[in-house]
Amino acid sequence: MADQHQGKPRKLRTSVKGPLMFSAFWAVVAFVAVLIFASGGSARAPRFDLAFTAAGIAFIVTLVIAAMLSMSYKENAEHLGKGSGVNLSSAPKASSHGGPGHGFGAPGSQNPPASGDGADGTPQR
Repeated sequence: MADQHQGKPRKLRTSVKGPLMFSAFWAVVAFVAVLIFASGGSARAPRFDLAFTAAGIAFIVTLVIAAMLSMSYKENAEHLGKGSGVNLSSAPKASSHGGPGHGFGAPGSQNPPASGDGADGTPQR
C-alpha cells in the first residue's frame, strides 16, 4: 500500500479491478462449459443449477488465488538489476585446454604432468 498516492489512480497490480476481471472471466468460462456438458445433449433441459454452482466456485477460487499471488508480490532490490552477480556475461569463456569450458574447477588439464615428464605427459630421458 506504500505505492498509493493521494488523488492518483492505483496501478493494476494494487487495484482490485484486475483480479475481479480475471475471476469473472473464468467464472463465465466455467458457467458455459458446465451448462453445455452437464445437460447431456439437446434433448434434455439445461442444468442452470450446476452451471451457477460451477461459476461461483470458479469465481471464488480464482479470486482467492489472484489475491494470494498479488499479496506475495515484492519488487526486486535495485542492485539486483545492475549486473553485479557472479555471471556478468553469458558469452562462453575460453579455456586453456582448447575445448569448450565446462564450468567445473579451474580451466586446464585435470591431471598435471608428473615431475620429470614433458608438457605433453611423455617421460623425458
